[in-house]
Amino acid sequence: MEFSVDRDLPVPLRTQLQGLIEYGIACGELVPGELLPSVRELAERVGVAPMTVSQVYGDLKASGMIETRPGSGSFVTGSGRARLAARPEAMELHRRIDALIDAGIAAGIRPAELVSLVSARAFYRDSIGARTRIVMIGLFTDATASYSRFIAARLGNSVTVEPLTISAIERDPAARARANSADLAVTFVNRQREVMSLVTNTKVVSISFIPSEETRKALAALDSLARVAVISRFPDFLPIMKAGVQRFAPHVEHLTGATLETPDLEELLGASDVVVFASGAEDVLARLQAGVAAFEYRHAPDTAEIERVLVPLVKAAGDNTTDQERKAS
Repeated sequence: MEFSVDRDLPVPLRTQLQGLIEYGIACGELVPGELLPSVRELAERVGVAPMTVSQVYGDLKASGMIETRPGSGSFVTGSGRARLAARPEAMELHRRIDALIDAGIAAGIRPAELVSLVSARAFYRDSIGARTRIVMIGLFTDATASYSRFIAARLGNSVTVEPLTISAIERDPAARARANSADLAVTFVNRQREVMSLVTNTKVVSISFIPSEETRKALAALDSLARVAVISRFPDFLPIMKAGVQRFAPHVEHLTGATLETPDLEELLGASDVVVFASGAEDVLARLQAGVAAFEYRHAPDTAEIERVLVPLVKAAGDNTTDQERKAS
C-alpha cells in the first residue's frame, strides 16, 4: 500500500494518516499480519514528524487494529481470533433469550405474547428449513442494504442477511434485539470493536470491502478533461477515497477533495464538472448546479473475504444444526 498524505486536502495530516491506515485495513489494502513501516521510516516517507506517526500507531493499537511485537515492529492485527472464537452453547442461548425478553418488555410485549411470537417464528422456520441468520451492520441504510443483498447472493438460500445500521442498534431496542439474536454479525474491520460493544450475544466478524464494480466502471468512464470533486462525509476517509479515484481514473488530471464541512465547498462544487461522493454524503446532491454529473463511490464486500471468512462459518452453523436435528430424532 502506498502511504501518502495530501496537503491540498482540508484535513489534518494526523487524521489523514490514521484514516489511510484504518480504511486501508477495512478495504483490504492492508491484510492481517502485514508489517507496517517503522515510525521513523513512515515519518520520512510521508513527510510528517515521528511523533505524529507514533500517536497514530498508538491510537490504532488501542483500537485493536494493529499490534506491536518487540524487536519485530508493528503489524496489522490478525482478526482470526475474533472470527473463529468458539461459542459457548448453553450460556450463549440463555443470554440471547434474556436479550429477547428485555427487548419484548421494552416494546411493551407481555411474556405470553412473546411466547406466541417465538412459537410462530419456530413454526415458520420449520416450514422453510433451517437457515443461518446473518446481520450486516453498517453506517448508512441504503449502502448497508446493498451489502446485505451482495452477501446473500454469494451465500445462497441457506442464509438470510438482514441489514442494520449502528445508529439503529444504538437507538432502537428491537433492532438491538435482532442483532443480538442473529447467528452472525458482519461489519467493517474498523468498526468491529464498536459493534462488539453493542452486539454482545452474537459473534461479530469483519470482512474487507472494495469499490463496487459499478463504481469502478463509472470512474474509468470519466472524461480525462473533467474537473472532478471527491466529497466525503468523514475527513479520515477522504485521503483513501481520493487515492481510490486516482487509481481507477488515472487519466483524470483535475481532481480535488473536500468534506461536507469544507468552508469553500460551494465554490469547489461550482467549479466542478463531476462530483464523486462517498456513501453518507448524499446531502451534497442538493448543492449541485444544473448540469453537474454526480455518482456515489459505493463499496461492495470483497468476494474473496466472503469465501474465506463467512462460508466456513455458515457451513459450521449448518453442520451444527444438522447434528442437533439428528440427536433430536
